[in-house]
Amino acid sequence: MAFPSDGRRAQPGDQADGLRRLFSTRTVRFIPVVSNPFVAQESVLIRQICAALDQLGLYTLVVDVCDHPRLGVRETPRLQADLPDQGLELSDRIQVLTDRTASLSARGLPARWSNASGSTQAFLQALIDAAPLSQAVVVHGSAVELARMFGRGELQLSRPRPIVICDEQPDSMTHAYAALKVLSQRVDWLSHDLLVSAAAGSTGIRLVKDRLAQCAALFFGGVRHDSVDIDPRAVALPAMASATLMAFMEASLGAAAAFVLPEMGRRGPALVTSSPLLQPMV
Repeated sequence: MAFPSDGRRAQPGDQADGLRRLFSTRTVRFIPVVSNPFVAQESVLIRQICAALDQLGLYTLVVDVCDHPRLGVRETPRLQADLPDQGLELSDRIQVLTDRTASLSARGLPARWSNASGSTQAFLQALIDAAPLSQAVVVHGSAVELARMFGRGELQLSRPRPIVICDEQPDSMTHAYAALKVLSQRVDWLSHDLLVSAAAGSTGIRLVKDRLAQCAALFFGGVRHDSVDIDPRAVALPAMASATLMAFMEASLGAAAAFVLPEMGRRGPALVTSSPLLQPMV
């Protein structure tokens, strides 16, 4: 990836002071994004998330750990690079998308870092080793996969506030609700943000968001912190994020799970790539 040689982020002149404080130390923030196989334009929403982080000036790695197909959508055959390969390092799988964004197809790979209890939290440390100068890591996976990976806050890794994807279709709403219930039961994640795929001017989207929030609050005490709508048909290429989405992602960064990395010398990062110690959010 095209990271700065000294590991420091170039600060835009108009960057919000709150975002500067978030990254005043060498920090990697993990943002879990709960997949929804019933959202046909899910990939567009993920690209918009990355565009917002890019416009915020952050070096971002987006990791896909989904192990299920998108239901009702014809999928191309899975590439060999998507499959677990003991002879290929994570760093060799990273593909550069833009000057500040890269992707990693890691379907099925977290299990290689699982422990006796089924936790795959060590995979997060492996991601830092693979892309040590990343500042934001977007992890896209199912609720079960994210629960195994992030856990309840063990080893001082704070519980993040996940982004849940949904649209106006009943199956999509059901899946989003089920994902929230899984996260509440398995890892006690009760707060979430909602990213909705909806046509501009849709009259039903408010009802969808309210219904989902009411069900979460009534049946397991869930709380929706924030929500934003994206019309996939209105997204231009190259992707540009709206001011609303940028504010949404800045708030999400503040609630992300964080690794605080050791300070690096003036000459740049050390050559040692061992995983940093897990630290609480600062």
